[in-house]
Amino acid sequence: MIIDLRSDTVTRPTLGMREAMFSAPLGDDVFGEDPTVNELEKKAARLFGMEAAIFCPSGTMTNQIAIRLHTQIQTEVICHNYSHIYLYEGGGIMSNSLASVKLLEGELGKITADQVKAAINPDDVHTPPTTLVSLENTMNKGGGSIYTLDEIRPIRKVCDEHGLKLHLDGARLFNALVETGESTTDWGAQFDTISICLSKGLGCPVGSLLLGTKADIKRARRVRKVWGGGMRQAGILAAAGIYALDYQVDRLIEDHARARVLGEMLLKLSFVHEVLPVATNIVIARLEGVSPEEFLKKLSDKNIKAVKFGTDLVRFVTHLDFGDNQLEQFGERLESLRP
Repeated sequence: MIIDLRSDTVTRPTLGMREAMFSAPLGDDVFGEDPTVNELEKKAARLFGMEAAIFCPSGTMTNQIAIRLHTQIQTEVICHNYSHIYLYEGGGIMSNSLASVKLLEGELGKITADQVKAAINPDDVHTPPTTLVSLENTMNKGGGSIYTLDEIRPIRKVCDEHGLKLHLDGARLFNALVETGESTTDWGAQFDTISICLSKGLGCPVGSLLLGTKADIKRARRVRKVWGGGMRQAGILAAAGIYALDYQVDRLIEDHARARVLGEMLLKLSFVHEVLPVATNIVIARLEGVSPEEFLKKLSDKNIKAVKFGTDLVRFVTHLDFGDNQLEQFGERLESLRP
């Protein structure tokens, strides 16, 4: 049995999700006529208390559309230097929006209101005007670390005071919310746009949503179209998203519990120097005396998959298809790596 912990994107639709997809009523979404897509978009917007939503193939697309909405040529985006929008979206801030980026440092991938305020450029011809702040929750490179509303509200206040837009890369936002118990509507009230991914912990095969005002989502449809993201009978995919929002959010807490146990297992290995704090479903191990490539080879020999996450880091992500049996097997296979 292969244990695949490279990402929560490796999940496959459950039987119930497949049945929902098979029976979904369909239409042409580019014409706005797919009833299942329309239902998903309305459902997600209501959930966060926002006006509208648009269904897209990927979280990269929803993030990049948001950046396009909130920037112009020669303006600047503030984000953490670990941000997915900067590290893992192919240089999209530059190539899609011709915008600059100011990278901030912060513990476990998070930034503060004071940092944002200090990073806003002056009205000077030598600097690009700051127009957008982008945050990420949970923070992938921060080991699944969580922003709370008490941390977000001061950042929102700074943005309001300086006329900046605030976007959330909420690819794993539901992972954060099942831990904190905070409400989706409270989060929706803090941001101009929110991207949520359906194909990670929620277990859908494809898809992300961008939430925002009716005006922004109308513009987003134009951007999605020119980027080739207009889909036709997309309801077969949207049905998976509806199912996930109805049935597969609360169970995320199980992934977090297994991740904590997995982190404890890793700490028993002599060459694992530390495990970053495990807040949700991401476990990052810092190695000592062995390279990530060497460790991954050892894991591969035991039919375990993970990913290199830095010069001395390896990442593991728990998910829908990683249950208690796989966790037990993982522990047994690790035991054989101990001296």
